[in-house]
Amino acid sequence: MESVLTIQKLTKTYDNGFVALKGVDLAIRRGEIFALLGPNGAGKTTLIGIVCGLVRASSGKVTVDGFDIAENYRAARRKIGLVPQELSVNVFETVWDSVTFSRGLFGKASDPAHLEKVLRALSLWDKKDSAIRALSGGMKRRVLIAKALAHEPEILFLDEPTAGVDVELRRDMWAMVRNLRENGVTIILTTHYIEEAEDMADRIAVINKGDIILVEDKHKLMRRLGQTRVRIALTAKLEKIPDGLFDRPLTLSPDGTCLAFTQMGESDARDDSLARLLKTLVARGIDFSSVQSTQSSLEDIFIDLVGKSR
Repeated sequence: MESVLTIQKLTKTYDNGFVALKGVDLAIRRGEIFALLGPNGAGKTTLIGIVCGLVRASSGKVTVDGFDIAENYRAARRKIGLVPQELSVNVFETVWDSVTFSRGLFGKASDPAHLEKVLRALSLWDKKDSAIRALSGGMKRRVLIAKALAHEPEILFLDEPTAGVDVELRRDMWAMVRNLRENGVTIILTTHYIEEAEDMADRIAVINKGDIILVEDKHKLMRRLGQTRVRIALTAKLEKIPDGLFDRPLTLSPDGTCLAFTQMGESDARDDSLARLLKTLVARGIDFSSVQSTQSSLEDIFIDLVGKSR
C-alpha cells in the first residue's frame, strides 16, 4: 500500500542535551488509522511537532505525499491537519471567524458549505457566532478539531484528542474519524486511552525513549503477543494435577479447586487446547462447574513492551 508519510532517520536533540528522537523510521499508509503509543516523554509530541513544522529536526528526512517538509514546507503543511494536546485558540474570536481564518491560512479558497459541514459534524453549528471564550472546555476542543479540518487535510494528527473530554465528544470524534478514514484521510493518533487505539487503529507503533520499538498490524500484534488466561473451576478438590492430563503447563490453585493455563493469541485465533482439556477432564471423571477466560488487552501488551525496553 502507498505511503503518504515517510520518516527517515529522524533525530532531535534539544539545546539542553536531551535526546528526544534517535533515528526514527516510519512509513504511514494512505487512508489508515495509525496509533503511536508511548509513555510520557517517549518522543511522540516531538515527532508530531517536526512533521507539522513546529519543531526543527536535528537530522533526518520527512516526506508528506511526495513533498519534503524542509524543501517544500508550504505544500507539505497544506496536506496536514493537527489537533494539539493544548487548547491554543484566540478566545476573542467567534467560532466561525476562527475556522474561516484557519482555512485561509493554508491558501484555501472560501468554502462556507465545507465549514458548515465540519461545524455540524462537531455539534458546533449553533455556536458558530459565539466567542470562543464563552465556550466550555469540551466545546473549545471541538473548535480545535474544526480548525484542523477547515482546510481539508489529507493527513490528520490527533495528539491526545480525548484527554479530559466528555463521553459525548469522544463518541462524536470517533464517529467523525471513521467517516474521514472512509473518505481517504489518513489518521495518526496518540492517546493514553489505549483501549481507543485497540478499537480504532489499523496499525500500532510503540515509541519509548526516542526509539520505535515496534510497528505492526494490530491484529497480527494481538495474535503474536496476546494471551488468554483460562480458569476451570472444579467441583471437587484435587490434591495434584494428574499425570498426562494436558500437553502444556497447567497450574492448580492452592486450595486444589481450580485449574489454569495460558493460550497465546486473540480469542478468534486460539487453537483447540481448551476443548481437548475439557474432553480429557470428562474422560478422567474430573467434574467442573465453570470455565472462565480473560484475554490480554493492547494495554497489557503495551505495558509489557515498554517495560522490556527500559
